[in-house]
Amino acid sequence: MNGTPHNHPPLAVRISSSTEDLAVLDPLLAAASAAVGDVPALLDLAETAEAAAPKPGAGRTAFLWELLASVTAVDVAAGRVLEPHLDAAAILDQAAGFTDIRFKGVWGVFAAEAAGLHLTAEPAGGGVRLYGSKPWCSLAAQLDHAVLTAHTEDGGRAAFAVDLHARGVSFADPEWTSRGLREVPSGTVHFDGVPAVPLGGPGWYYRRPGFAWGGMGVAACWLGGAVAVARGYRESLLKSADAGREPDQIALAHLGEIDRTLTALTSYLAQTASRIDAGDLPGGQAWSEALRVRGHVAAAAERIQALVSQNLGPAPLAFDEAYGKRMADLALYIRQHHAMRDDAQLGALTLKGDHRW
Repeated sequence: MNGTPHNHPPLAVRISSSTEDLAVLDPLLAAASAAVGDVPALLDLAETAEAAAPKPGAGRTAFLWELLASVTAVDVAAGRVLEPHLDAAAILDQAAGFTDIRFKGVWGVFAAEAAGLHLTAEPAGGGVRLYGSKPWCSLAAQLDHAVLTAHTEDGGRAAFAVDLHARGVSFADPEWTSRGLREVPSGTVHFDGVPAVPLGGPGWYYRRPGFAWGGMGVAACWLGGAVAVARGYRESLLKSADAGREPDQIALAHLGEIDRTLTALTSYLAQTASRIDAGDLPGGQAWSEALRVRGHVAAAAERIQALVSQNLGPAPLAFDEAYGKRMADLALYIRQHHAMRDDAQLGALTLKGDHRW
């Protein structure tokens, strides 16, 4: 019951683009398939993909999400490596009025916080230097640069670009024991007087519409992982039928639920991408929509994983490496969603009147 169809090239995930337009992704998806488990190759893939990826909000947001979803459908870890690199490129593009940093090498985005760890940005000699520690920095020791957030003198937080090869940067052992995303360990990075370039000033990172767009890009990756699980399930039913075991009503009902779930999701993402490109999601409305998109996709992906796991039972988890990797990778990746806490945030915005109903 291998989750990857045999003798078939990787397929793109369609949100709204034509089949002909999606065909340009074929070489990228073939490269992603060849790079599974190979971190240097995945990092090279991220640089290659950046040249083909449109910026969010620039008229082809749906295609950007299709690219992210399609790569993740090939390998969840590949999508996990690709997404922050493209997000960093978009952030620097949005900050063009504040900096002229050239985007080169492989980038990460580190904006998480953790108890007991604190990163501050302090003025120094006409510039800014970073002091302290930043948690949840995926693949930091293998990246070239990062966009990260740090606390400022005014008590807020701001975004900065930093060279991860600079003197004063050190990497703690991630002590990564996860069974999911094994090749993408996240650990703590320490900064001791490291020069950094401000991006947009205090609060800009969170106020810009691109913050919401980036959050929806992550959801596009989750969608790709869910599509991969669904495709693997359909393939397993077809293989069983070829062997003389036709799927029963429950197996077919679950496949039907998966189909209508994914069809609804892709339609919703297509509509949302179109609204972004049309400028129909200004300011705070963009973040409300991001919470809706992320909540819908995360819940759907978890539901699809549950349905498939119930139907296929323990065998593929125990004996099918590709299936087990995909399920573990996606389960961990989705945990970037904060579930009911994000719904509570959306509820607070809805209470203030930010809704369409």
